[in-house]
Amino acid sequence: MQTLQSLALSAYSLLTLLLQPALRWKLRRRARSEPAYAQQVEQRFGYYGQVGLADGPVLWVHSVSLGETRAIGALIALLRAQWPGMRLLLTHGTATGLEAGADLLQAGDLQVWQPWDTPGATRRFVQRFKPRLGLLVDTEIWPNLVRSCAQASVPLCLVNARLSAHSLRRAQRLRWLAEPAYQSLAGVWPQDIDQANRFRALGVKPHAPTGNIKFDMEPDLALWSRGQAARQSQLRPVLMLAVSREGEEQMWLDAVRTMQSGAVAARPVQWLIVPRHPQRFDAVAAMLQSAGLLVARRSVDGAMFSEADVWLGDTLGEMAFYYGLTDVALLGGSFAPLGGQNLIEAAACRCPVVMGPHTFNFAQAAEIAQDAGAALERPDMASAIETALQWLDDPAILEASSSAAWAFAQTHRGAALRLSKALDTLWQGGAKPGH
Repeated sequence: MQTLQSLALSAYSLLTLLLQPALRWKLRRRARSEPAYAQQVEQRFGYYGQVGLADGPVLWVHSVSLGETRAIGALIALLRAQWPGMRLLLTHGTATGLEAGADLLQAGDLQVWQPWDTPGATRRFVQRFKPRLGLLVDTEIWPNLVRSCAQASVPLCLVNARLSAHSLRRAQRLRWLAEPAYQSLAGVWPQDIDQANRFRALGVKPHAPTGNIKFDMEPDLALWSRGQAARQSQLRPVLMLAVSREGEEQMWLDAVRTMQSGAVAARPVQWLIVPRHPQRFDAVAAMLQSAGLLVARRSVDGAMFSEADVWLGDTLGEMAFYYGLTDVALLGGSFAPLGGQNLIEAAACRCPVVMGPHTFNFAQAAEIAQDAGAALERPDMASAIETALQWLDDPAILEASSSAAWAFAQTHRGAALRLSKALDTLWQGGAKPGH
């Protein structure tokens, strides 16, 4: 078995080395719409120049993108209070994660790109920063990174851990590569019992579920209040397609066109679309305009109160504003088979959600949100729109679902505190816990 595992890791390592030119090409292409991808490119390959942290023990947190970075804020705040003198090292894989992570830094901290998963880049990363403890958030497992940490005796943990059924099947197909990586972690703290059982199927002994740290995220109250005030000035109810993914805007357009002769025409609403990825903002605007729709963009029109068929939320870091502005949200990522997006943020902003059938990345949150009356699943975009319109027609239902969303978000808080306590043994240098 060890021979097969060694061969699998060697083949994987060779592949990551061969793919380095493709990575550089991809970064140049992404930089056309998001300039951050052209910055500090050599950090991706383990070369960090003169950057460094102030003296003190280093906590390394890897949060690949925007959602994970925003979610980890509450845990980092607790760990700072628990471990005075700790220096924070943040790594990211995306420009949105990098931008959001800047708000979590204090004097003496540092933020760099995640090293590409070659043996050399990961070894140089670990040797350069020498973290006392590493935390991977949600799903980010990289075989060479895990091995480099193990070789340097750096405890590396997976926190807020989730493993979908699809990801489990993929890991089992690649078991000679995936299983050693998961089993080499110093600890795995899953979100819920379903995730824990999937980790056990990979030979991992997870700790007790801690819940989802996304419940501990605090919406930006100032942004939310501005959204609420903006909603009061609107004569029509606002219905949002929130954090939509590629193809879902076309699904929405097709559904609305089909319904225009009946339900939608009889119940006018103000549509708001907020795409998930900033590199798609222009393409979504062009698609809507080519369909003959008048589009007002948040980045151009500011408060976006100009007359328009569709408002386009093409700014980052303003979801609290958009949810405050919205009466009901359609959950992006759940209508195409992409696993759904985070509905917890909507709930914390008192915005009820109608979602599609594909919520496997947030399966438990989606299930308990439905049980709480904060969300409802529908089989497709057209039926989801119809349900949202029905809610808008009934103020009592809308108020009840809004209140249920708020209660749902508040009831499940506390994961960050549970994690901060659980991690203390590793930070203090105690015995490596079983996992």
